[in-house]
Amino acid sequence: MRARALGLWFWVLAGTSPLAAQEFTTLKGHGGPVMGLTIMPESGQVISASFDNSVGLWQGRTPRWLEGHAAAVVTVEALEAGRLVSGGDDFAVIVWDMATGLGTRLEGHKGKIAALDVSPDGQWIASASWDGSIGIWPVAGGKGRFLTGHDGAVSDVAFGRDGALLYSSSADGSLREWRWHEAGAAPREVLNQGFGINRIVLGPDDAWLAYGAVDGATRVVDPRSGQQIADFTLERRPVLSLAYHAATAQLAAGDGQGYIMVIDTEDWMITRDFQAMARGPVWALEFSPDGRMIYAGGLSEVVYGWPVDMLDSYDPAGETEHSFLRPAQEMENGERQFMRKCSICHALTPPPSRKAGPTLYGVFGRRAGTVPGYAYSEILDGSGIVWTDDTIDALFDLGPDHYIPGSKMPMQRITAAEDRQDMIDYLRRATATRRN
Repeated sequence: MRARALGLWFWVLAGTSPLAAQEFTTLKGHGGPVMGLTIMPESGQVISASFDNSVGLWQGRTPRWLEGHAAAVVTVEALEAGRLVSGGDDFAVIVWDMATGLGTRLEGHKGKIAALDVSPDGQWIASASWDGSIGIWPVAGGKGRFLTGHDGAVSDVAFGRDGALLYSSSADGSLREWRWHEAGAAPREVLNQGFGINRIVLGPDDAWLAYGAVDGATRVVDPRSGQQIADFTLERRPVLSLAYHAATAQLAAGDGQGYIMVIDTEDWMITRDFQAMARGPVWALEFSPDGRMIYAGGLSEVVYGWPVDMLDSYDPAGETEHSFLRPAQEMENGERQFMRKCSICHALTPPPSRKAGPTLYGVFGRRAGTVPGYAYSEILDGSGIVWTDDTIDALFDLGPDHYIPGSKMPMQRITAAEDRQDMIDYLRRATATRRN
């Protein structure tokens, strides 16, 4: 949706009603941070991508889940004819039929999918990957092809107004233009600002291109010449999300310190600068179809929505809802270690859990890979490991990549023996099963 105009649409989602306009909104149900957002233009339905490996389809405040990714889902875009496309940390792009919940995997990347865009005619998908390539996929089906030329991870992609040009950004600091229809055509470097560029968005008729970067740069340039049009860089970094609403000429930028800045692209002025999240980043942003609401996702497990005209009247979201957002000094050391290393992926409560990993409730004495209903990696499915003080200590002493290589667990260690023991003691208390 970033490179396409969102006009004014009727609310026509059959069997549901739109979220009330001009009211602060929370959509709760994910089991992990919200990494990506899109809005269905015809209906205003909110679609979210989460660290819990799922895509959420929100019917009012009620979610329906699309499950198929084997790792965090970080980006999602709307297609025509009731379909979506998502990408994640499992290197996969999945095209979803929203009615049936069935997905078709598009595989070939060798790194995380950081962003997606759809051509203006709805016929092509572009994927940006940390493997340094851009995937080009026919929506109708068939094999993709890959564009290479960046010297680092590709962070974002945006089709031009007629689909003939494709723009990309990268951790290598460059912004490039591709004539992707022309086989073997080398990309043109629009600019290189030295620091990695995280997000890009194109304005109407490709008259301007905005980018947000690791160093906090939020700039607008002419994509033909690379010349700067406007600079909205503030003392906050990094810029992690951008969203554009053409009908109301609003550009929004979210950063690593939880702020959302809204820019009027007709006068090139900042109209709002709001601390949206009490703690943590703004990873995802999207406007409602009429431009009156802005939705955001971040470290919290909640999608938040604010009326744009009333942003300054709200307090930051997520202050007390989630324990992993509490100040570290308010926790004992064992809880603090758990919150830092485990809480985003694992619940402490009885199943079922919507988090990316299996619940740790009753973990002591349990054989690894045996929580019903969780899709374990082959290395843990039927494993002989039993979780005890010693095996949990070894897991975080050596790191999952050495103790159980090939599992889904991310690489992390707790190097101090005292910290590991404090966490084990905390887990024993927090995961204890009820006794009659």
